[in-house]
Amino acid sequence: MSLQPWPTGNWPNGVPREISGFDKPLFSFLDDSAARYPDKTYTIFNGAERSFAKVKDSADRIANFLASRGIKKGDRVAIFLPNIPHYPEVYFGILKAGAVCVTCNPLYTAPELNLQMRDSGAKAVFCMDHEIFYPVTVEAVKNSAVETVVICNVKSYLPKVVGIIGGLLGKIPKAKRHEPGHFMYDDALKSAKPVPPAVSIDPMKDLALIIYTGGTTGVPKGASLTHSNFVFDVMAVHAWMRIPHEKGGEPEQLRVGGFHCFLGVLPWYHSFGMTMVMLWSCYTGSRLVCIPNPRDGNPPFTVVLEAVQKYRTTIMCAVPTIFIAFTNHPLLKKFDLSSIMGCGSGGAPLPVESARQFEEKTGAIIFEGYGLSETAPLATANPSDTKLRKFGSVGFPIPNTDVKIVDLETGLTELPRGEDGEIAISGPEVMVGYWEKPKENDAVFREIGGNRYFLTGDIGHIDEEGYILITDRKKDMILVGGFNCYPREVEEVLFEHPKIALAAVVGIPDPVSGEAVKVFVQLKPGQTATEDEIREFAKERLAGYKRPRHVEFREALPVSPIGKVLRRVLRDEEREKIGKK
Repeated sequence: MSLQPWPTGNWPNGVPREISGFDKPLFSFLDDSAARYPDKTYTIFNGAERSFAKVKDSADRIANFLASRGIKKGDRVAIFLPNIPHYPEVYFGILKAGAVCVTCNPLYTAPELNLQMRDSGAKAVFCMDHEIFYPVTVEAVKNSAVETVVICNVKSYLPKVVGIIGGLLGKIPKAKRHEPGHFMYDDALKSAKPVPPAVSIDPMKDLALIIYTGGTTGVPKGASLTHSNFVFDVMAVHAWMRIPHEKGGEPEQLRVGGFHCFLGVLPWYHSFGMTMVMLWSCYTGSRLVCIPNPRDGNPPFTVVLEAVQKYRTTIMCAVPTIFIAFTNHPLLKKFDLSSIMGCGSGGAPLPVESARQFEEKTGAIIFEGYGLSETAPLATANPSDTKLRKFGSVGFPIPNTDVKIVDLETGLTELPRGEDGEIAISGPEVMVGYWEKPKENDAVFREIGGNRYFLTGDIGHIDEEGYILITDRKKDMILVGGFNCYPREVEEVLFEHPKIALAAVVGIPDPVSGEAVKVFVQLKPGQTATEDEIREFAKERLAGYKRPRHVEFREALPVSPIGKVLRRVLRDEEREKIGKK
């Protein structure tokens, strides 16, 4: 049964209602680009370039190495890396071995990563040679199934002169010591042949990725996605976005074969950056600028502006906080950003004024999308045609995709247009399910009209012109700079503090990150504590964006008759405070 056409008179011109040809392995993106554009540059890192042929060679060797370590089809292999040029090689190498990538935030603490290792049953990990990241990895793999740890040092991926000078000055990241039995990435490449094992992949059924998300509850769960989930999503994005490539030119699909340069400012362990940047650039044979830490520079984000100017980047996908950081950067006028043509925004609503300012200063076009880790991630998007774009909405479902607004109680009854309900998505981008979580899967999937729909946990409606608008969240998720922070996860950590009796976490408005984490704390009788003490405790156990920025002590927290802390009451109190200011 066809899920399209979507009922609107504003469907973007030239964009097909349905696409086909996504029944193929995800690593075919790299193989195809290496065959068509072997000498074209794929990754750029501090001025050093690696061609598609070179990246494919390394990916084939990684696949061969993993097979020699006993990694078989369906085994899970984790990646604890920032945006360095090793990432695509490792990612595609894992897939070529028939294994499943488990992409993890390298900024997570050891307990957070250990939970993911044990849950996924990962047998190998790739991490960065770094004085912080590597020791965290060593702790994170304890009491897990991980038998192979590969350490990635950036020296050999830098220009020779930079590598030599950086080594002499001690500026190249490196751990103080390496554990016996761990492998260096360069040694693993040299020891392996550029011949991946012969593995048969069923793209529609075989998993390519497990990515951890709080889903609709905040309890970390592995969203399990197939090869075709991602192949479809990239092909759909490519079909959707149409931009002029010259001033006054007609909108067209992105040109392929090295015309474009993608700015790698979004983390590739996150589905947004993975699909819209790392994979889309590979699919189109484009250059990809590796930016491990976008906040680098003085003032912060200067390194990103420098990269845009130096490499003449044309495509930029980012969360609203990054677009806002661009437009508010004190040195903005010193940089030439005119090369940027098209931008994708997601992760949180983009303020209209911020979009207007960014487009005015760069000449680029921004189109907003909506999706989740569970949908690879893009599921809906505003047209890139500025005449059809409607800010404040998330546009229409992408090709082959349908969205229904359903009742909050059962998720089975479709609501009339204009009425708020839960957003449910059906399409080739929707995950298989949560890794080994049958009860959670039963809670989020519904069959409606013979099609399988995923309940997103977001509340919204469809307006009279067919645009989808998100109005609220069913879950208590906090969006910090585009990243999902789940109150329950933070609260579980704070409850480990010996002085805390109760803790409740809510999101409050923040001018920089959109929302910030605030914790309300009720101490145990006779105990005293400071805000800094609570923050320091959280710092040792939570990734940066999850840490409470605001701490408020209360003699008692509001609770329900059964003793459940009422976050809603606290959140309403905060909103009332803001309203009185």
